[in-house]
Order: sequence, then structure tokens, then C-alpha cells
Amino acid sequence: GRALMVLVLSGAVSLLGGLIFGYELGIISGALLQLQADFQLSCFKQEVLVSAVLIGALLASLAGGILIDRHGRRRAILVSNLVLLGGSLILTLARAFPVLVIGRMTVGFAISVSSMACCIYVSEMVAAHQRGLLVSLYEAGITVGILLSYALNYIFADMDEGWRYMFGLAIAPAAMQFLSILFLPVNPVKLSSWDSDCQKGLIPLQDTEDKAAAKREPCQEKHYSFLDLFRTRDNMRRRTLVGLGLVLFQQFTGQPNVLGYASKIFHSVGFQSNSSAILASVGLGAVKVVATLVAMALADKAGRRVLLMAGCVVMAISVTTIGLTSRMAPLAMARDCKAAAGPNASHSLTQHPLTPVLPQAAVSPVPPASGAVRSQAGPGFASTRSLTEVFASTQSKEVVPNPSPAQKRDLAGQSKKGALESTGPPLGAAPWAQHTVLNWITLLSMMAFVSAFSIGFGPMTWLVLSEIYPAGIRGRAFAFCNSFNWAANLLISLSFLDLIDAIGFSWMFLLYGLMGVMAVTFIYIFVPETKGQSLEEIDQQFSRKR
Repeated sequence: GRALMVLVLSGAVSLLGGLIFGYELGIISGALLQLQADFQLSCFKQEVLVSAVLIGALLASLAGGILIDRHGRRRAILVSNLVLLGGSLILTLARAFPVLVIGRMTVGFAISVSSMACCIYVSEMVAAHQRGLLVSLYEAGITVGILLSYALNYIFADMDEGWRYMFGLAIAPAAMQFLSILFLPVNPVKLSSWDSDCQKGLIPLQDTEDKAAAKREPCQEKHYSFLDLFRTRDNMRRRTLVGLGLVLFQQFTGQPNVLGYASKIFHSVGFQSNSSAILASVGLGAVKVVATLVAMALADKAGRRVLLMAGCVVMAISVTTIGLTSRMAPLAMARDCKAAAGPNASHSLTQHPLTPVLPQAAVSPVPPASGAVRSQAGPGFASTRSLTEVFASTQSKEVVPNPSPAQKRDLAGQSKKGALESTGPPLGAAPWAQHTVLNWITLLSMMAFVSAFSIGFGPMTWLVLSEIYPAGIRGRAFAFCNSFNWAANLLISLSFLDLIDAIGFSWMFLLYGLMGVMAVTFIYIFVPETKGQSLEEIDQQFSRKR
């Protein structure tokens, strides 16, 4: 009974950690619509608010590793829950823009620490043959959290100051995770001796070999300095190369940005009303959830290396296809967020953000929903690609201050004709209508990309990172790689539109395809298979190989 309880609670901690991460990344898309009207946010302020989570997460990845290694994984998760509760309360009660920024930075710090500690804690708590499934639950939690945030965005969209409820509801899963982990034993690798609590919590989950290996591990735990990550001792330099390679290729294969144009593709194949566009976005999220469940089932059977390589191959083919089809059926991409929102900006977005009052209203709900789906940089961790770009397209600034009934009729008529001036060419005119088959190929390619990422890079990167480092430096090493993940994410997000201006949309995606081929080569040469091995066996395997 004790063994089963530990197994269930470990899974709950992993799932809830991911759910909180995905929820916080997804909820801002709907909240920003209302915040823009309530606080008269300019483009710059919107970008600051969205980037605040990134900044908090980056700070956490620099400092969180020390917290995780020195004070233990379990305590780090408990602290992150308390910080998240504080951040959520700040956001819920905020009355000024600077308070919102502080709240989002606090939340970003909390979810980043939690994401690292959850993966490491669960990987150390369970047996080798269950590790892939339970650590991958984190990624599944992220996708579920994002879908939940879409649903709540929709529910609270018409409510006055609904954004307060959106931010405040994050308290519930954080409290549940806090209570779940209170019943779990202290992380075994942080114990100086093999005590009875650890035997009751860990040993029943593991077979005879795992028992022997785990029992030896606390006694043999080595101490490492941060600089050992770059030295040849125990082949640490190669482990660092593997970790950094995985997180950087996870970003540079285009996953932060591919879904930024999901709404354009949905509209091009006929999803032109609000409800159908939202349905398509949620459908894309559902595809991601299913793919993540497949990855969970296969992680301990097919193996990490196989799933990483297979996912990379499909991703490379998908983005290359999108690049080629966009050359034949060009998608006219424009910067949507240029003018500042003036004091006379219409508040109709607050009351009816999903009704077609404005010419671009049919577009508005889509980008946040489809864009946020991308999350999935595992713990993270990627989810934040240019959220700014996605959100920017949500609120085109060509807002009619107080439209008269006649103006509304004119605008409604324009929207029916598909004249979405602020975001691109008329949808009913060339080149969109002439390339129906190519547009559907693009849509299917995007769904294949989402599925491949959710099976490969999404969950497997963080699973491998939680396995390949020795216990004494695992927290700092994970945090070091994670900081590169956030930094690369920020770089990709900020440079995306400039690169499109410089080399064009199709060449950008062909470049992503080339990066996918390079990622497959890297994984084939450098990343070993770790399925079915205890953490100590993986450590010994790395120590031996040069």
C-alpha cells in the first residue's frame, strides 16, 4: 500500500507541476485582451508583461540549481508552490501595471524552479522501468494546463475583470501539489544514511538490482563544483554537451515559432468564424495531448533515443513541407503590433472579445489559443516563443473608439466578406483561394510537427536531462541547461520577425528543416539510450565512455 501511494503521489506531483506550468503560460493570452482595455496597454507594455515570465524563469534557472542541490528537490518544490501562491495573489489583487509585471515575474520564477525540481525528484523516486512514464507525465500536464487555460479564457472572456479570476485560479493546482508532496518521503539521494523512511518509500518500487544500486548511491555520492561541468572528470564535459545540444536543438528546430502562424493557416483552409477557429485551436491542443500520451507509453519501451530521432525526422519533414508550400502559396505575414493603444481604445473587447464587432475580430481569439499550444518545451519550456507576436495579433490597434450602429453594420459586413485588413490580404481573394490543396497540406504538416515535438523533443529532453548527471550536481546541471533553453527561446522569439523580413517566411522554415537534420545527426552520435537503467548505471555508462 505504501509503495502504491508513493507511486501515485509521485505521478500527481509530476502531472500537477506540468499543469501549473502550462496554465500560467496559456492564460496570459486571454487575460491580455482584457488587460489591454483595462490598463490601456501600449504594445511595449504588452511585450513587457509577456516577457516578465521569461525574465523570472531565466533568473530561476540561474539560481534554482543551487536551491535544488543544497536544500533538496522536495523542499524546492514546496518553496516554488509558496512563491506561486504569492505571485497569483499579487496578480489577482493588482491595481497598477508595475504590480502586474512583478506578479508575472514571481510566477515565472516559481514555475521554472518547480519544473526543474519536479523532473529530478520524480526521476529519483521511482524505479528505472517506470521513470520514463512518470517524468513524461510532466509534459502531459503542460498540454492539459494549456487546454484548461483556453477553456477558462473563453468562460471569463465576457466577465468584468475576468482576468483576476484567470490568474487567481492557479492557486488551486499549486495547493494540491503542495499537499501531495507533503506525504512523500525526503529525496533518497539527499540522505546521508539509508533510513527507514527511504526504505519504505523507495525500495518497494524497485527490483533487486535497483535496491542494491540505490542503497549504495547515498554512500557513494560524490561532490562536484559547478566548474566540473566543463572538465573531463567522470566525462562531465560530454554530459554537458549532450544536455546543451538537446535544449538548443529543441529551440532551433523552430518549435517556439511554428504555431505563431497557426491562425493564418486555419483561416486559409476555411476556419473563418470565431467558433470554428477556436475549435481548430483546441483541436490542435488535443492532438498534442494525444501525442504526449503516446510518448509516455513508449518512453520505457521504445526508448528515449529512438523517440528523439523519430520526432526530429518528422519535424524536419514537416517544417520543410511548410517552407515549400508557402513558396507556392505565400502567406502574407505582417507585424500586427505597431501603434500604441490610445486612451480611447474601445472597451468592447472587454465585454465581447469574441464577437465580430471589429474587422479583425474573427482573427482575435485564434492566435493565443493556437500559439500557446506550442508549449512544450518541456518543463517548459518553450512555450514562450514570441508569445508577444501571438498576443500582438490578438489585439490589432485599429480599434474604432465608439462605433455607431451604422459603422458596426459596415464592419460586420466587411468581416463577412473576409476583409481582414489589419492582418493580411483579403482571405477570399488570391492567393488564398487558389491554393486550397496546398493550404491543407500546410495544415496537416503543422499537426504532424506538433505531434512529433510532443513525442520527441517535448518530453524526452527533460527526461534525459534528469538522468545523465550525477546526483551531487544534478540540480545545478539541469538549471544550467535550462537557462540556455530560456535564453535561446527569448532569442528565437525576438529575432523571428526580423529574420522573416530579411530572408522570407519560406526560407525561414527551410532553415528549421536543416536544423532538424542536424539535430538527428547530433542525437545519433552523442545521445546514449538510457531506458531501463538505474540512475547509477547511467552514471557509470557515461563515466566509462569517452
